Amino acid sequence: AVVTKPIDVIPFIKQYAIQQSEHFVCVTVNGAKEILAIRVLCIGTGNMAVLKPCEIFSEAVKEHASGIIICHNHPGGCAYPSDADIETTKTLSRASHILGIAMLDHIIITKNSYFSFLEHDLLPVDE
Repeated sequence: AVVTKPIDVIPFIKQYAIQQSEHFVCVTVNGAKEILAIRVLCIGTGNMAVLKPCEIFSEAVKEHASGIIICHNHPGGCAYPSDADIETTKTLSRASHILGIAMLDHIIITKNSYFSFLEHDLLPVDE
């Protein structure tokens, strides 16, 4: 499957929207933006998942992925990002720049909606 816009990823991750705890998922893609793999990296306790950049990028590096799309669900039903989500996105964007693996989006999903950092111009631009 080819991912050209955020909505293209939703069918592959929508099953996580109904989970009771936060699931942090990484979608890796090649240079043609074809999905290489979809992995659950972390399942949070309660409604919080904490990951280090090395845990997120390790498989992408092994696969020689050209990009990643980070996804997680908000069990509470509000798709809007928290301050922690915004900070996490900034940190991962810096790591992606250093590693040379593009962070294409961070998508938050709920049962009824999704929020794309890319679509809302909240994806940090390389400095």
